[in-house]
Amino acid sequence: MNRTFPELGFLPADILLPRDCELERWSVVACDQYTSEPAYWQRVEEYVGRHPSALRLILPESCLEGPDVEGDIQQINTTMTRYLRKGQFREYPHSMIYVERRLDGGALRRGLVGMVDLEQYDYEPGSSSLIRATEGTVLSRIPPRVAVRKNAPIELPHVMLLTDDPGQTVIEPLAGRKGAMEQVYDFELMEHGGHVTGWLLGREEQAGVERALSALADPESFRARYGTDGPLLLFAVGDGNHSLATAKECYERQKKLTPPERWPDLPARYALVELVNLHDESLQFEAIHRVLFGVDPGEVLNALLEEFPGAHYGGGEGHTIRYVCGRTEGEVTIPDPQAQLAVGSLQRFLDRYLLGREHCRLDYIHGEDVVRQLTQRPNTIGFLLPVMEKEQLFPTVIHDGVLPRKTFSMGHAQDKRFYLEARKIR
Repeated sequence: MNRTFPELGFLPADILLPRDCELERWSVVACDQYTSEPAYWQRVEEYVGRHPSALRLILPESCLEGPDVEGDIQQINTTMTRYLRKGQFREYPHSMIYVERRLDGGALRRGLVGMVDLEQYDYEPGSSSLIRATEGTVLSRIPPRVAVRKNAPIELPHVMLLTDDPGQTVIEPLAGRKGAMEQVYDFELMEHGGHVTGWLLGREEQAGVERALSALADPESFRARYGTDGPLLLFAVGDGNHSLATAKECYERQKKLTPPERWPDLPARYALVELVNLHDESLQFEAIHRVLFGVDPGEVLNALLEEFPGAHYGGGEGHTIRYVCGRTEGEVTIPDPQAQLAVGSLQRFLDRYLLGREHCRLDYIHGEDVVRQLTQRPNTIGFLLPVMEKEQLFPTVIHDGVLPRKTFSMGHAQDKRFYLEARKIR
């Protein structure tokens, strides 16, 4: 059965692109990066200066605990409205954009910008929706993001959606069609972000994407591939799950105030994303490490040993987790673990340990070098985790449900999606 874009949950969108500005200063990295490195965002602030920029339309998570968050959010919404009124954007109706991102390390990542139908997305564990989260959603992280989005007239996406397409049938064929498509941007990204180029799909290219996605969504092929009679999983959220969960929450709120027959017409029903093939050669999974601030490292390690019967220092059978504190590094092994992955065992412990300890703070860090740098501070300990193989992702989500939160990251922080495209949501 050939499915249409609405049935597939991934559709063309009325995409806004900035104009009459320096795109190098406009495009900034996802707001949830460099949360413990304020110097990064200060450099970005100085580089952007008074130029038009997506920096004025987002709230970096490092600023969520600032002295005037409500004022910051109000200023963001005001700037969005001002940019719209003065024609800062050009709109491309019913569009998709093929993206080539040359990463700082030299690899080329291909993607496709469109929008997803939030009626076909669910982040709850055990979900059977067409679009699913890959990791546990931290519900406490949604309200601050809702505060930013609920009155915003536009959205800027950093969500990267994954499709399991080993035959490279959906996105990769577009590389051979670049000569027939209109190029809409081509520039260097700041702060070692690499180079990004985008082309607007024509009708023929959109039809090819629709056919390829429909083939991936064939129920018989799905059952044979994953060995299950369960509901179809076509898309999994690779990056930005909390942002997509926030969009879902805002849409659900609007549904309560809107007659059901008008739900399909709500702009908030959809969210702009970039679709990437899980099998893209550039896509490398990286571990996300943990750093605890405001703690006694020795006390933390003792509590970790007490949490799991038989846990001990050094390597062994089970889950072995490395720790680093200043110049001290070591290992703790958890035998006979209940969780499937080491990150599951560690996260279980950290969640329990942090209960009632308001002076402690947990952060999720990309890169072992950053962990080692941060743990030079007093009262700080870091935990280094192994990498999950990306081929495990879809089968694990299909058979076992979501992974522990922050199990993996797709590349380094500078490789994350940069804000560029936008879409009206009101």
